[in-house]
Amino acid sequence: MGADISVDVIEYREGNEIRTTPRQLAGLTKYGNITLKWGVVGSLEMMEWLHTVASDNTSGPTGIERKTITVKLLDDTGAEGPSWEIINAWPMHYTAPELSGLGGEVAIESLEICHEGVNRVDGSSMDSAAPSEN
Repeated sequence: MGADISVDVIEYREGNEIRTTPRQLAGLTKYGNITLKWGVVGSLEMMEWLHTVASDNTSGPTGIERKTITVKLLDDTGAEGPSWEIINAWPMHYTAPELSGLGGEVAIESLEICHEGVNRVDGSSMDSAAPSEN
């Protein structure tokens, strides 16, 4: 998933300050885009969401549909672990799978989404692997 969060640094110095170094103030918080990848399945839910922003061959976009989505991490048994809540997300880029009859690779779709925030939510089963505080 690769959630990226950064805060701009604003350097500030008052004209009558004796200090010759600027103060460091927090500016805008920025969130990097997230790319979701999955094997092709029968559901068209992601494509329908994309078409709220981008037109298809039959109609124009219906308007950005912002969603708060949850990305859950699963362990090898399928038990849920930590998850991330992605706030006000909407799709901005779709990549169709490469179709080749020569290989046996899984067809992978990807959807890049932009968003306005991310929160990490603790899971239950995977938290036992977290280091203890002593």
